Amino acid sequence: MSTVALALRPLEFFFAQYRRVWRGTVISSVVTPVVYLLALGVGLGKFVRQDLVYNGESFDYLDVVAPALLAATAMQVASFEASWPVLSAIKWSRQYHAMLAAPLRVKDLLVGHQAFIALRILSTVTVYLAVIAAFGAVKSPLAILAIPAAGLVGVAFAAPIAAWGAYTESDASFVAIFRFLILPMFLFSGTFFPVSQLPAPFEAVAYATPLWHGVDLCRQLTLGEVVVPSAIAHVVFLAAWIVASLTLAVISYRRKLVL
Repeated sequence: MSTVALALRPLEFFFAQYRRVWRGTVISSVVTPVVYLLALGVGLGKFVRQDLVYNGESFDYLDVVAPALLAATAMQVASFEASWPVLSAIKWSRQYHAMLAAPLRVKDLLVGHQAFIALRILSTVTVYLAVIAAFGAVKSPLAILAIPAAGLVGVAFAAPIAAWGAYTESDASFVAIFRFLILPMFLFSGTFFPVSQLPAPFEAVAYATPLWHGVDLCRQLTLGEVVVPSAIAHVVFLAAWIVASLTLAVISYRRKLVL
């Protein structure tokens, strides 16, 4: 049986599980980003100059913030789905162990679970893109490409966090990850203001984060101000990050699950 066919088995399982709990994710996945959009994009935007320049063109603050929140939403959904659920599948519910009792390999579990997370991200950002379009913050048909772009951002976070989730013995570290990594990236990776406003060392760190690349890529697409070399560089960076993180995840999964 092919790798794809085997990976579909865990994917099917996680979808069946999600059907029971999807209502509980609506607030965190959709409503919360919309609240941020209203509070910061619309509310705060009233006090911010409405001729912000991006790639030589002027835009409202809402137009600039909305696509950034799209990428940030992908990061947040992915980070949650790849943390506690992965540790639970190994330590508490032991779902991974049950799957390995079937003719599945470690990489099938990883690929199947990551595929589920990716589809969760894509469904969430699709809804969110429709919301920001309703607010008038979509300026180009290229915005449709922001959906797969946000998917890349999400997997760029899901893969390394899943690797850590398979490695750690306690969920206490997830709180630190969200507090000291995810939250600062949300605030200081160009979502609400240019990273060029940060002190030089912090600016350099921001440029090295997957979220900054995702924010700028989604912003280019929704505003219709695509700089091709820059967009390609963002995609290459995110793809390389994903490949490296998935490699680490395979190693981490094997060490924990293969005796």
